[in-house]
Amino acid sequence: MHKIGILFLNGGSASTAILPTEIFAGTGTVWNALRGDDAEERFEVTTASLDGEPVRVGPAIGLTPECAFDGLGDADLIFVPAGGMELADLIREGYCIDSVVAANREVVPWLRRWNAEGKQIAGVCSGVALLAAAGLLDGRRATTHWAVAERYRRRFPAVDWQPEYLVTDAGDVYCGGGINAAADLALYLVEKFCGREVAVKTAKSLLIEMPRTWQVAFAHLSVRCEHEDAPVRRAQEWLHAHYADDVRLEGLAAMVGMSGRNFARRFKQATGQSPLGYLHALRIATARRMLENGRRTVQEVMYECGYEDPIFFRKLFRRHTGLSPNEYRARFGQGRGALAMAAE
Repeated sequence: MHKIGILFLNGGSASTAILPTEIFAGTGTVWNALRGDDAEERFEVTTASLDGEPVRVGPAIGLTPECAFDGLGDADLIFVPAGGMELADLIREGYCIDSVVAANREVVPWLRRWNAEGKQIAGVCSGVALLAAAGLLDGRRATTHWAVAERYRRRFPAVDWQPEYLVTDAGDVYCGGGINAAADLALYLVEKFCGREVAVKTAKSLLIEMPRTWQVAFAHLSVRCEHEDAPVRRAQEWLHAHYADDVRLEGLAAMVGMSGRNFARRFKQATGQSPLGYLHALRIATARRMLENGRRTVQEVMYECGYEDPIFFRKLFRRHTGLSPNEYRARFGQGRGALAMAAE
């Protein structure tokens, strides 16, 4: 039986701690009970706070752990939920990585210690910041919420951030994107430790989906405009107004008074993307908005975004979102809200 230690941290989201607890505890038990079979527990779950005392994770939510961190000595895996920033703080101050780490500064040495002992570590949402602060993600692939990915890149440049994924696996360190990715990460670990059949049964018994791979379908175009390179900023503004035009690198560079080579270098330095990559991202972001809000056909959207080859457009759209244009419209288009689906 695998032994899982789930941390309870002050602040953050209760669901990122409670949902994994229920998924791990329900593995091999809920499905069996529903079918009248004997339970086959796969995980021994222990919850712990820093000092063993209850924690507060919201204005009216308190969590009482079973033990303190030092009681997790025989755990195989430590699960780190979101912590250090409640919703009210997020609304008032915005998301601040340093505030999250400072609020959990006593947790970070424990993560280093557990990692040195050979325990596997999983983190979700702001819990990923603690893994990064502990140095566990240096030189390794990791994910975080798409909306704060650029901040994580600046704060932890040694990490290979891949925010297009909801879950990343670096061998013994695992990451999940936003709050609801807690379920994806927990089920991913169930599948890794217990096999796909057990994971599917667990998901079915708890009425949740199997782990999703991508979060890019939920993301919006990340436009880095906080740089001080005025010519690059002018080029960005022009691209936003003329994204459907036949854009040529040489023409764009000449417009801002640079050689093509120098322009490409400075654009990548300022925005984190090549000019062509930026243009494709901008066009696909526009296509997504059209698919979400309008009744244009996919072919009409393709043309209006500057593409003429349907095969290339579909491949590029899937690369950026993880979905085909039709799949994206079915999931995010108007008329496909919860009320509409519930009425079917």
